[in-house]
Amino acid sequence: MNIGLFTDTYFPQVSGVATSIKTLRDELIAQGHHVYIFTSSDPRATDSPEDGIYRFPSVPFVSFKDRRIAFTGWLKVLRIARKLDLDIVHNQTEFSLGVMGKMVAKELGIPCIHTYHTMYQDYLHYIANGRVLKPKDVARLAHLYLKNMAGVIAPSERVLDTLESYHVESPIRVIPTGVNLRVYRLQDTPEQKLSMRQKYGYDRDTPVLLSLSRLAFEKNIQELIASMPDVLAKEPTAQLLIVGDGPARQSLERQVREMNLRDHVTFAGQISNDEVPHYYQIADVFVSASDSESQGLTYDESLASDVPIVVRRSEYTDQLIDDPGIGMSFQKRADLVKGILHYIQNPPVEEAKVKREQKLHDISAEVFGRRVVEFYEDCQMRVAEEQALKQEHRRHLFHHSRRF
Repeated sequence: MNIGLFTDTYFPQVSGVATSIKTLRDELIAQGHHVYIFTSSDPRATDSPEDGIYRFPSVPFVSFKDRRIAFTGWLKVLRIARKLDLDIVHNQTEFSLGVMGKMVAKELGIPCIHTYHTMYQDYLHYIANGRVLKPKDVARLAHLYLKNMAGVIAPSERVLDTLESYHVESPIRVIPTGVNLRVYRLQDTPEQKLSMRQKYGYDRDTPVLLSLSRLAFEKNIQELIASMPDVLAKEPTAQLLIVGDGPARQSLERQVREMNLRDHVTFAGQISNDEVPHYYQIADVFVSASDSESQGLTYDESLASDVPIVVRRSEYTDQLIDDPGIGMSFQKRADLVKGILHYIQNPPVEEAKVKREQKLHDISAEVFGRRVVEFYEDCQMRVAEEQALKQEHRRHLFHHSRRF
């Protein structure tokens, strides 16, 4: 199959969406498909069309400067899509390249699939402090954009419930984003892990709490920082390593200074996607207080790295966490602290590893890729049947008109 993935966000931009797209691309290629990415330009990008990646002129997104949006290139997009003889358009954005993807699919007469990654109602404050768009506007725009899609992928039950509340009429299938287990199971040597820890002033036995995400206010990293005094009261050598960058960084750094936690909270800044697995390997527990996750990709990456998780409770975590060997969820700060202390004070046992292994099969990138291809094939079959019915209807009308 020749597959076009249309997205305004891709590496070197660091995000869960970019990671999801890269994982899908790699798995589809591994299955023998030809995959081409249509995305926005980025001054840091070093890829080229020879890599199957086509970039189009773009500008930073309004109020979201570390993301970009293409503003031109429709005719070039269509010309390339024709040349590549695409069989499927799979959109990963509702913005410019997603609109171009819909237009390409219509011009070529092929199915257009869409993955709904982002719960936009959680991000309205980025646009004029929430004074312009309201949740009802998101519902209306999403319903309009997803109209006439051959199929929609929801990465989680939470996304499915949201789309159903928007009265989306296109077929929807829940397909959680997978994790490349081959990458996260590659273990560093003890010497490499120690060297990585020493980079941040940790020794071999320092309890390390890892937070890895975009530093945005909706990620609630401020709650993790606020919980540190309670953790330190029981574990005085504990360290919180915050990996990532974003608009909340200055506020979080100020909070750390005001709470006199600079000796126990470290900001690693933005790292490349290739570095991510190494950070999980030096962690004793992964922590997140975010209440805006649509699929919890970092939670799955933690499990693949054999790291227990303590994360805010959600519909997704209710399905994911069914055993303490996997992790704990919390709603109150006291339970966040309790979960962190539990995993710091109780090193992983073999039984916990077995529990995580059982969970990993369903979230593997291989299973993810296979489910997506099955959905592609179902959508192709349904579109072909609909086109055949339309042709039959037109023939019937033609013959009927000739009788008069």
